[in-house]
Amino acid sequence: MSESLRGGVIGAGVFGAYHARQYARLPGVDLAGVYDPDVERAAALAMPLGGRAFPTLEAFLENVDVVTVASPAPWHAEQALAAVKAGKPVYIEKPIGVDVAKAEAVAQEAARRNLVVACGHQERVLFQIMGLFNIPAQPLRLEAVRHGTPSDRSLDVSVVLDLMIHDLDLALALTRAEPVTAEGEGTILRSDSWDTARSEVTFDDGFTALFDVSRVAEDRCRTMKLVYPSGEVEIDFLTRAFRNTTGFPLNPDFAETPEAKDTLGASIAAFLAAVRGEAPRPIVTASEAIRALDLALAVEQGLTADS
Repeated sequence: MSESLRGGVIGAGVFGAYHARQYARLPGVDLAGVYDPDVERAAALAMPLGGRAFPTLEAFLENVDVVTVASPAPWHAEQALAAVKAGKPVYIEKPIGVDVAKAEAVAQEAARRNLVVACGHQERVLFQIMGLFNIPAQPLRLEAVRHGTPSDRSLDVSVVLDLMIHDLDLALALTRAEPVTAEGEGTILRSDSWDTARSEVTFDDGFTALFDVSRVAEDRCRTMKLVYPSGEVEIDFLTRAFRNTTGFPLNPDFAETPEAKDTLGASIAAFLAAVRGEAPRPIVTASEAIRALDLALAVEQGLTADS
């Protein structure tokens, strides 16, 4: 690879634009191109940032060194697999896919080619900076609320794959235990799948996690409470504030760090560092993203309609 990596983004929507701007601004990488079935939209995104639009995925993959997949979720695994088959390390927006078998195919092909695959569960960045992953005790209970106001984005997947999967990934990252049951209720209000969901997941060591998500709420709310034997940590993701009574040290100034102010940039920078061999791994690996997907699908299967 050349000294300055050629970055490419699949998808010219809102999330694709976020990623394209990161490739255009981060050191050691340039935005080389954008691929989207709507070539005019791809060009409108790429050209002001110094890149170009490509009419086919094949042409796009021939002209980039690293790829971000930021297309609609049902296409994530298929397009990521095409990228790794072309020999390109790939960063996949969450979820890594909508089918575990297809996501595993991406991971297996990347491993065979010794390519880095990362997934965009960005709030791991906040937990790293806060120091939550350094707490030596295992949590007893987790309670997460993630409510968003109505949007036309991501309606091709359920609210579980759209919003809850963030907190499912965090729960899996905080414990060594394995989930064993997932039960809850949900409603379908404005899409073809769950628009609200409330699920309790139990783990094999007794750890329990309650997840409450909505994409049709009147107001945004994103909080988490972690209960440890020695106390609690309560986090407000919107205000970037927390309360800690556990006795374990956490970083009170985490919200002022550059990484916390730009979690997407930190996540992509970590991916690029792993690609260059400067870091042993990205922030979230393919196998970790597949675990979150697997649990999300189990949550979906365990939901019943809220009467």
